[in-house]
Amino acid sequence: MLSRTADHLFWLSRYMERAENTARMLDVNYQTSLLPQSAEAALQGWRSLLSISELTGAYQARWGEIDAERVKHFMVSDERNPSSILSCLREARENARAVRGTLTTEVWETTNQTWLEFKRMIADGLLSRDPAALCEWVKFRSHLSRGVTVGTMLQDEAFNFLRIGSFLERADNTARLLDVKFHALEAAAEPSGPGARDFYHWSAVLRSVSAFEVYRKVYSNVITPDKVAELLILRPDMPRSLAHCMARLLSNLKRVANKQSDETLRLAGRIHADLEFASIDEILQPGLHVFLSQFLDRVGKLGLGISRDFLNPSV
Repeated sequence: MLSRTADHLFWLSRYMERAENTARMLDVNYQTSLLPQSAEAALQGWRSLLSISELTGAYQARWGEIDAERVKHFMVSDERNPSSILSCLREARENARAVRGTLTTEVWETTNQTWLEFKRMIADGLLSRDPAALCEWVKFRSHLSRGVTVGTMLQDEAFNFLRIGSFLERADNTARLLDVKFHALEAAAEPSGPGARDFYHWSAVLRSVSAFEVYRKVYSNVITPDKVAELLILRPDMPRSLAHCMARLLSNLKRVANKQSDETLRLAGRIHADLEFASIDEILQPGLHVFLSQFLDRVGKLGLGISRDFLNPSV
């Protein structure tokens, strides 16, 4: 496969996954902001949203002080924000158009229709009227895109690069979400111990990755930080956990491996092995932030390795 084609496929899936992840975080943060809380606590939620995506500086350079409505616009429909849902869906569509012949008709039409319909809904003011409905629609379209891809694409190299992009983006997002949310919740911990506020916020973290019902099924007890971390880091059967993402990424990476990708494959294998044989006590002992920072650094290097070995056109 041409490296240019692989690049378009890789970024098509990353942008679609990023749009969904942003919609998930926005939706949960919006729902949480409706709970009884101080104005400062509400603003902290919007700050965290920007921090997860590393967009605090870009937002402040344009808008200054944190404001809920401005953050929603910045994260959803701002064309000058390359990580906004609008920008992600536009780039996903452009990458799909560039490799139209490699995709099935269903995958192309789903991606193209998603972009056109999203623009129409933004123009109609749905973001202002019902941001929850808009976020739910984005999540649904991402699910549809993923299902159409799995259900209609030949499982060849093109399919593998689509999956590699999805799982790399998802692992990165889950790690960022955990890192920022755990830090914020620890800083705001109640001196008297866990209370109703803690329950609602841990529930929000789980709901942002569709893991609330899964948590109840797996643990059948009160929501605690160590169990949330275990579920979202180490459970290989949890679709958005780090362990699951790295297992799937490694599996697809093996199928496209070439002579120059040995080091990248080894790095992916080491990350997966560390997650497969780790325990949550080992991870929490030095501090969750330390572990997640190291994980994000390694995933960043893995992304660079994939780009170097497969995506950059040879000169």
